[in-house]
Amino acid sequence: MDRRLHQVLTATTHSELVQALASLPGENADTISTIAAVSGRIRRRGAWRVPRILKVESALGRVHLDLSRAVIEHPVIDIEMRLGTGRASITVPRDAIVDIEHLHTGWKDTFYKPRRRSHPGGPTIRISGTMGMGRLRIRHAWR
Repeated sequence: MDRRLHQVLTATTHSELVQALASLPGENADTISTIAAVSGRIRRRGAWRVPRILKVESALGRVHLDLSRAVIEHPVIDIEMRLGTGRASITVPRDAIVDIEHLHTGWKDTFYKPRRRSHPGGPTIRISGTMGMGRLRIRHAWR
């Protein structure tokens, strides 16, 4: 570790930095999951393990993700939405910070009212992707 740290701190070119970091393990493959359905309902609730990157794809159905009791092991969660029609709702933990800046809606706007007081230490949930004719509703859990 000391040798690698010295290499990183003394690197003067990009290639020297790449050499120092080459032997580090990559991102774990199980931190990316995809939930997909053509029609019907996608629902996750209770104590389920949230991956670092969650991709949700639904053409016609409804989506409900409840993260209020979920096991969140990462400080930042990326949820990528690819929805056609239908509604989607996401319940986030009370102390979560929500970022919807990279979410593109087609027909209806996203309904989200940020909390006035946020508690430090909560996860950051970044929601991105595209929504066709449906509406996304995001709310914070009560407890």
